Amino acid sequence: MLGSAPMPTPMNFSRHKSTNIGEPLADPTPFRRLLGRLIYLTHTRPDITFVVHHLSQFITTPTTLHHQASMRILRYLKHHPGQGIFFDSISNLQLKAFCDSDWAGCPTIRRSITGYIIYISNYPICWKSKKQQTVSRSSSEAEYHAIASATCEIQWLHHLVQDLKIDHQRLSILYCDNLSTIQIASNQVFHERTKHIEIDCHLIREKIKQGVIKLLHINTHHQQADILTKLSPLLFSTIL
Repeated sequence: MLGSAPMPTPMNFSRHKSTNIGEPLADPTPFRRLLGRLIYLTHTRPDITFVVHHLSQFITTPTTLHHQASMRILRYLKHHPGQGIFFDSISNLQLKAFCDSDWAGCPTIRRSITGYIIYISNYPICWKSKKQQTVSRSSSEAEYHAIASATCEIQWLHHLVQDLKIDHQRLSILYCDNLSTIQIASNQVFHERTKHIEIDCHLIREKIKQGVIKLLHINTHHQQADILTKLSPLLFSTIL
């Protein structure tokens, strides 16, 4: 790949990959080996997390299209070889997080995609892009599952810093771009349409009441977790 042309984005955003497009690979071992290395690389390159997660769904029966997509990731890495995470030695310990979901983002089984990224000060320490375990009946439900996942991760980080005897501000900021989910979180009365997400509602409200998180709205254009849930070249170039 040394002589290949670099690419500004890690994936062709015009279409989703699926299992029924392209010819099956005669030997899928190189594709699986490369994908394993890319999964390891996501520990320091959150910008390729969503793409690697997307291709990991086809690791059992990869096709020529999936192989081409993996080669594009390498061409993207060639375009940004020095991209990574920088940690300053002087920073506060305030935790803040961005969470988002792509409702029915999977074209095959229509499950939503959860994405969140957690910062300590201005430095990312934890991020995730994963398909939800159940099919969400509304965008609010998908968003609530994403908020619940991010809340549990924040709670775990609070326990971690406490075990390390580190003084920190207990209240963490969680940004969400869906106003309806924020209103449900602040409303103490359950409605008929929210019964299917009642457990997540109780969890989030409990953590808000305990002062673990503070749920705030953020404009979609500033939602940094979008890069972990959606195939959008505009969002990708703006956030990076």
